[in-house]
Amino acid sequence: MSELSRLTPQPLWDIFAAVCSIPHPSGHEEQLANYITGLVTEWGLWNQRDETGNILIRKPATPGFENRKPVALQAHLDMVPQKNNDTVHDFTKDPIQPWIDGEWVKARGTTLGADNGIGLASTLAVLSDSSLQHGPLEVLLTMTEETGMNGAFGLQPGWLQAEILINTDSEEEGEIYMGCAGGIDFTSTLPLSHEALPAGYQTLKLTLKGLKGGHSGCDIHQGLGNANKLLARFLFAHAASLDLRLVDFNGGTLRNAIPREAVATLAVSAEQADVLKAQVAAYLTALQNELALKEKNIVLTLEPVAAAQHTLTSSSRDGFLALLNAMPNGVIRNSDVMKGVVETSLNVGVVTFESNAARINCLVRSLVDSGKAYVVEMLSALSQLAGAQSLAKGSYPGWQPDNSSPVMALVRETYQQLFNKTPNIQVIHAGLECGLFKKPYPQMDMVSIGPTITGPHSPDEQVNIASVALYWQLLTALLKAIPQK
Repeated sequence: MSELSRLTPQPLWDIFAAVCSIPHPSGHEEQLANYITGLVTEWGLWNQRDETGNILIRKPATPGFENRKPVALQAHLDMVPQKNNDTVHDFTKDPIQPWIDGEWVKARGTTLGADNGIGLASTLAVLSDSSLQHGPLEVLLTMTEETGMNGAFGLQPGWLQAEILINTDSEEEGEIYMGCAGGIDFTSTLPLSHEALPAGYQTLKLTLKGLKGGHSGCDIHQGLGNANKLLARFLFAHAASLDLRLVDFNGGTLRNAIPREAVATLAVSAEQADVLKAQVAAYLTALQNELALKEKNIVLTLEPVAAAQHTLTSSSRDGFLALLNAMPNGVIRNSDVMKGVVETSLNVGVVTFESNAARINCLVRSLVDSGKAYVVEMLSALSQLAGAQSLAKGSYPGWQPDNSSPVMALVRETYQQLFNKTPNIQVIHAGLECGLFKKPYPQMDMVSIGPTITGPHSPDEQVNIASVALYWQLLTALLKAIPQK
């Protein structure tokens, strides 16, 4: 039994513990999908999978509720795999280890997967509970949302019968989401040339780590440090003056997570080694001052490693560092329509060196298509100036807010009745699948709710226990309140 078994509501927490025990990072959801289809088959519920792997489950209406509008509860199956540098964990094999820390549930050294595991668990808890009152019910569980929204892209028309969809992927209790940002992946590929490392140079590894990281949409407005940008900034400032020879650069692991660590392998002449050490120390002090309120655990280390045989030529080094240093990052524009909401942003998420090229992967988000296009054009222009190839792909639409949505009004009214306070109606600067669902199901009325989750897409991810109970109370009351057809 998991220690989560003592939490309420049950069986939501027990189901979440079971989800944590089954590895399910993006692209590796099949084991979890098989567990779920086996479970609901045991419960005697109709279920089916489509060509993409999405799962659809149907539960008949409670007696007396047969004439209510049919509802689909929706969650995604995958989680973001992020771990601390000192944590040994294989997300494709090892279970997540949740634990209770006061008012929160956290994971030991990794992302928790409450995004969207709590929502997923809540949909299954609804299916398992015969005491709940609801109309005709469907549960839609989608594949590989975090790395490309594959399941939402693959959803076919005519499969769902529901008129209303309740997405469970929001991350703030007391807020109702009725719109979200769209996004697109952008990759800049810069050719690299190499030369032999001259004699008299020592090879060192420069590591920037200890940053908070986080969700590249929900947390982008917080001004958190981006390891790729911060390390590039230092190298651009000192590479020429110290004649630094760049061997390798790697930073970040996911384009939708703010990068927490970046590592550069470089070589420096013996007479400049002490100067480099002093500059590293001075830069760390500067960052600790600049980011004192945001990044309290930032670390910058310089250590010797095995001697390199080849490094980038000075022209390749300068071109790469100029491109990465010049790339914009973070909030590009705030919304004029939705006060306090980011309209357009980008995250310089992953930087890797291959044998003859550097790849810079970004995720661009915007509430408006023109904002998304503007950032892509800006990145394309920078790539062109640097002599890099650019590729924009995987575009997905935003979810246009509908102020006249009946289900949004019903959620607001139900929340007010339950808790005697008015919820916030919000648009989220993150990708929810609702925008994609609108293509095969243009008439479906949609809303998104969820418990309070902080630090998603980072090992600091945690879910507030009390908020899960409030979310469950709202969800079950909402299902009971759905009107007749």
